[in-house]
Amino acid sequence: QVQLVESGGGLVQAGGSLRLSCAASGGTFSNYNMGWFRQAPGKEREFVAAISWSGADTYYADSVKGRFTISRDNAKNTVYLQMTSLKPEDTAVYYCAAASWRERRLTTMEKYDYWGQGTQVTVSS
Repeated sequence: QVQLVESGGGLVQAGGSLRLSCAASGGTFSNYNMGWFRQAPGKEREFVAAISWSGADTYYADSVKGRFTISRDNAKNTVYLQMTSLKPEDTAVYYCAAASWRERRLTTMEKYDYWGQGTQVTVSS
């Protein structure tokens, strides 16, 4: 059983930056592809970014491409989401999630086996 704990959320002005972290425990971190999703009030949870188990492949939603960067440190069992040029529409609870290294459909929420509790990101205008 993998436990995921996100941190790094907070309040930031539009145009600012934040870096989210997700620390994993209870499993072999390098066995998992990792993803970030977000859910704004009244909206469905949506894909933000994903990274393969080795870090060689990354995927982004069009809405964040060029502004957000996902990375991982397998030695530290941690995945990161660096967010820059933040916009008010980025306001949401951000969740990290883990999927089997075999899984290829990393933009699909249902393919993830483990989820963190989420961290709030609020971008003021």
